[in-house]
Amino acid sequence: MNLLDPAVARTGSVDARDLLKRMFEAAVGAADPLRVLAEHLPEKPRGRCIVVGAGKAAAAMAIAVERAWPDVDLTGSVVVPYGYHQPKTNFRTQRIEILQAAHPVPDANSEIAARRMLELVRDLEHDDLVLSLISGGGSAVMSLPVEGLSLQDKQGVNRALLASGLDIRAMNAVRRRLSAIKGGKLARAAAPARIVTLAISDIPGDDVSAIASGPTIPDPDAGRDLTSLAKALKGHISDAAYRVLTAHPPAIGGTEPSDVRLVATPRQSLNAAADIARNLGIEVVQLGDDLEGESQDLGREMAARAAQLSGPCVLISGGETTVTLSGQKAGVGGRNTEFALAFALAAQGMRGVWALAADTDGEDGASGGGAGAIVSPDTLSQAEKLGIDAVSYLAGHDSGSFFAALGDLLVSGPTCTNVNDFRAILLLGDRR
Repeated sequence: MNLLDPAVARTGSVDARDLLKRMFEAAVGAADPLRVLAEHLPEKPRGRCIVVGAGKAAAAMAIAVERAWPDVDLTGSVVVPYGYHQPKTNFRTQRIEILQAAHPVPDANSEIAARRMLELVRDLEHDDLVLSLISGGGSAVMSLPVEGLSLQDKQGVNRALLASGLDIRAMNAVRRRLSAIKGGKLARAAAPARIVTLAISDIPGDDVSAIASGPTIPDPDAGRDLTSLAKALKGHISDAAYRVLTAHPPAIGGTEPSDVRLVATPRQSLNAAADIARNLGIEVVQLGDDLEGESQDLGREMAARAAQLSGPCVLISGGETTVTLSGQKAGVGGRNTEFALAFALAAQGMRGVWALAADTDGEDGASGGGAGAIVSPDTLSQAEKLGIDAVSYLAGHDSGSFFAALGDLLVSGPTCTNVNDFRAILLLGDRR
């Protein structure tokens, strides 16, 4: 079968599973630092170049810098979550060290990495350049508590935030307030050197202050009263953390970011995926790169939308949903597998309707190594044959186990980039 023939799509004989995977791969590829970072580099510095960075793409970004600037006097250090240190290339950094730390809850190595970054940018001069390589996941792996807090306090806050259902903006407001490096504090330590921030966005709306909690970006919430957020977390965080969050907000300070460049964004990745479908003659409906809300709610909403449409067409979207655990013990799963299972239950086997939901970093929360999942028209019937109760799995937040049992967990391994979630709802063939 020739998938490049538009006539194939019109007949409804497209290999839906293959097409969805190719769209996901295109979305990830469009955010690969090894492909896209070099064109965003500034002019080479007259003085030294210090490279610092954190996040799931930091190792690949560091490799891209070294490859592009073999003749620049540079040194530095970046930190990535465990397992994200070896992008799919034979090139290895010689001048930039790659550290690893825990994600999404920081560990001792997260604190070591943060202190290392601050040491590297001390005592710089005007002619020196600091390249800050920032991507999603950087907040946890570069974690240094403010005075009066311990690493254990920060760990407790991170766990509470992950289960809270708060959106990413609220989470980052809390993280910045409790951090000695985020919210522009790394930039202040680097003065008077020039700072160029190269960022891969995993944030709805591409708010650079929220990517890895903005270590080189002034904190937009520096003067904000965070008491309401502290109260939402009370009982799940330490008294010390609660006191910092409810203290009189610090004065807004810090330098404005001199140069911030978005290397890759969710919108670019959605466009790359859309091109794959359009080349097959399939209509594309882009729903936005900033969809938020509860994963289950969005899954049901998407199923209802699909029921009103006819194919061939594909609905694609990005953003970051949330899963609120409400205190119960969760199974194996993440926001994308939860979205997918809620979609499957709401779609009830609609003919010709497929879906893929996955995190572009290759790891969907606690999904047992999966990036997300694929839903087919026979997902529920296959589960029934295996004696699997889809409703119970969704109620127990065990969606990863559900799709693993069906063989429909999407496993990509660490992609060494991160532009947030990717979702595609594919409608093919005769829907009647």
